[in-house]
Amino acid sequence: MTHTPPLPPVEAFADLGLPPAMLRALEAEGVTVPFPIQAATLPNSLAGRDVLGRGRTGSGKTLAFGLAVLARLAGTRAEPKRPLAVVLVPTRELAQQVTDALAPYARALGLRQATVVGGVSIGRQVSALRGGTEVLVATPGRLKDLVTRGDCVLDDVGITVLDEADQMTDMGFLPQITGLLELTRPDGQRLLFSATLDRNVDSLVRRYLHDPVVHSVDPTAGVVTSMEHHVLHVLETDKNATATEIAARDGRVIMFLDTKHAVDRLVKHLLKSGVRASALHGGKSQPQRTRTLSQFKDGDVNVLVATNVAARGIHVDDLDLVVNVDPPGDHKDYLHRGGRTARAGESGSVVTLVLPHQRREMDSLMHHAGIRPRTTAVRSGDAELIRITGARTPSGIPVVIAPPTPPAQASGRPGSSSSSSRRRRTGTRRRRAPRPQ
Repeated sequence: MTHTPPLPPVEAFADLGLPPAMLRALEAEGVTVPFPIQAATLPNSLAGRDVLGRGRTGSGKTLAFGLAVLARLAGTRAEPKRPLAVVLVPTRELAQQVTDALAPYARALGLRQATVVGGVSIGRQVSALRGGTEVLVATPGRLKDLVTRGDCVLDDVGITVLDEADQMTDMGFLPQITGLLELTRPDGQRLLFSATLDRNVDSLVRRYLHDPVVHSVDPTAGVVTSMEHHVLHVLETDKNATATEIAARDGRVIMFLDTKHAVDRLVKHLLKSGVRASALHGGKSQPQRTRTLSQFKDGDVNVLVATNVAARGIHVDDLDLVVNVDPPGDHKDYLHRGGRTARAGESGSVVTLVLPHQRREMDSLMHHAGIRPRTTAVRSGDAELIRITGARTPSGIPVVIAPPTPPAQASGRPGSSSSSSRRRRTGTRRRRAPRPQ
């Protein structure tokens, strides 16, 4: 329940009373006008209010919470192992995206960031925590491990952010989340952002958010107005050829499949057909996943073939097509897969290949998503397939993707992320983190 009226939204970052160094960093990054969710929530989160933000991926949530966290911590210093703010996210990719997006502003304020996720060396993460970090971006499982080992203490955490809360609960992280929240300061500020508010998220809101400011950017409406949605009815015998021609288009595309084995099979086939493709799934190590994403963003790879691990936390500029080679399991997965395109107000298309026995289930999914797609029966080589997706006949000349050069290891300090990633996004005495007003 919200009892206190929220502060009115602002029209410019300069109206928020942000530190001058942060305003200069925003200008340097080309971030000039707040997105709606930022304009509505930042006045309240900067004042210490709990915030419940509902909005689709790509709506500007990262800076909506990130600027408030950093501004409120300006001038503070954390003791070793004792972060002052924690940002919980569901996936390793999203953790890195959040860290990269906030790095220029943390650096401007002299604040230290660290990222702790599974799949990479826990030793480096322990070292970063021992060196002291004001803002900790973490996946719940790895943070729980570090707390259990005694390498991280949450007693001083006065600001906690739950980003993509619905996916975290869908992935079974609810017990870890509640356990971690219980370890933070009971008078601390909580900022919860989610694309949907299902039963598990609702329980978190009721239990941990007090008198929250609520702001909603309708995820379905955003998807409908900024994307074209196509359901392509295909025959099982022609599905692989259709997907191959779409992959051979002139331009980048993300293709989603259900399993990592199906992803690997399609990538192998595409490479043999002359399409520069690479795989992204949970069977890859974190360094492999990071390098694959870098190759895709830099244009060395044209087709990213992925499982749902890529459905959130990946931002690629000018990506205008997402293809569900296998239809998603539910409407939330559909919205998040589609959210890789048409980001920050740009346009894009989402194409789903549907076999005859999948049509009824797909109709139900679209109904729950609030979407009326354009439905077309196609075969490989059809003019309509070419018109909708830009499909082409692949060269048939096998290609080999050279192993990418490993990126420099992040130090967990401000400035450790690459400048190119930053461009893509729109005192020894410690003081305790500010208490909510």
